[in-house]
Amino acid sequence: MAFGFSFGGLIFLLALLVITAFRVLREYERGVVFMLGRFWKVKGPGLVLIIPIVQQMVRVDLRTVVMDVPPQDVISHDNVSVKVNAVVYFRVVDPERAIIQVANFLEATSQLAQTTLRAVLGKHELDEMLAERERLNLDIQKVLDAQTDAWGIKVSNVEIKHVDLNESMVRAIARQAEAERERRAKVIHAEGELQASVKLLEAAQMLARQPQAMQLRYMQTLTQIAGDKSSTIVFPLPVDLLSTLLNKAVGDSEGKG
Repeated sequence: MAFGFSFGGLIFLLALLVITAFRVLREYERGVVFMLGRFWKVKGPGLVLIIPIVQQMVRVDLRTVVMDVPPQDVISHDNVSVKVNAVVYFRVVDPERAIIQVANFLEATSQLAQTTLRAVLGKHELDEMLAERERLNLDIQKVLDAQTDAWGIKVSNVEIKHVDLNESMVRAIARQAEAERERRAKVIHAEGELQASVKLLEAAQMLARQPQAMQLRYMQTLTQIAGDKSSTIVFPLPVDLLSTLLNKAVGDSEGKG
């Protein structure tokens, strides 16, 4: 009876070992297999046979990981203190190195992303952080990708989410933007005055070549004034006409005298 019980227990133990020896890896998973503690091979996806006790397997997810980098205190190149957070997109391309070369590749990548974010942004001024995010994203991505390559990790993209400024700096930027708008308005006004003066000079030169055009211009001015409801009409007379009339009046008075 004892022999039968021990034989049945052995059969049950063997069946349990056989069942646990089979593992199923999904399409996006790979298994890093160790034979008696030494690296053997990378298996998957699909049905994988693992010899119990002799072999051990570590699952590795090959899908892209979206990691949120917590806000970092950054001092820009022009000595402005800001808080910057970002998002890092990466994935494992070499499961063997991701398991063997680093203890925890997720934690290691997160810490490296934080330090790299502070180091890269600290070399740039505040205006560059606000206006040239695409270039800064590319710089951070290149630095991260170069350092994580030894871990079998590919950093595909880095995006700066938000640059947080204190209230005093926000007010200073607002004053700077207002001054810039006033400067542009003055420049535009000056350019308009310059263009108007050029056109007036061209018109005066054209009227000087054709004296009859001046009389037509007077008539047009009278037509415009007549259409107005004002009761007072100011009619400009050319100076040479007034001088002619004055000379004639003086000559008539002298003849009579």
